[in-house]
Amino acid sequence: MIELTIPGRGTLRIEHLVTDVNGTLAVDGQLIEGIARQILALRDRLQIHMLTADTHGKQAEIDRQLNLTATRIQKGNEAQQKADFVQSLGADKVIAIGQGANDAAMLKAAAIGIAVMSVEGLAIETLNAADLLLPDTLTALTLFDNPIRLIASLRK
Repeated sequence: MIELTIPGRGTLRIEHLVTDVNGTLAVDGQLIEGIARQILALRDRLQIHMLTADTHGKQAEIDRQLNLTATRIQKGNEAQQKADFVQSLGADKVIAIGQGANDAAMLKAAAIGIAVMSVEGLAIETLNAADLLLPDTLTALTLFDNPIRLIASLRK
């Protein structure tokens, strides 16, 4: 768990990281370099959840590399499925990371929603739903090692 006291927002007790896979953790079905190391380092503090439609058919290999099992979402109404997943965990205990249009509702539902830039782009809808925008996923994941950065960016 990561506890954050953010002036103007209160105290958050974050237990879960929910992240999109394609475009966020991986590009063209391949993990972005450095992601595995960052994800593995977080497992002692957060429960990691990956949500994917497995667009590239390579999720089994990503699961193996991260020693995690992604939750497969069905084609159609993907945004709502992702938001429902966050709600099922207790949205007030979730930080979510994504970049695609189907990630917007998930970021909006989470206690903290982080939009990241990607070589696949960043959907404007997702940008507008986020609490923070970061240049890439690796930078977003380093926030958990330096949570005062989250406090500094989110305080009101």
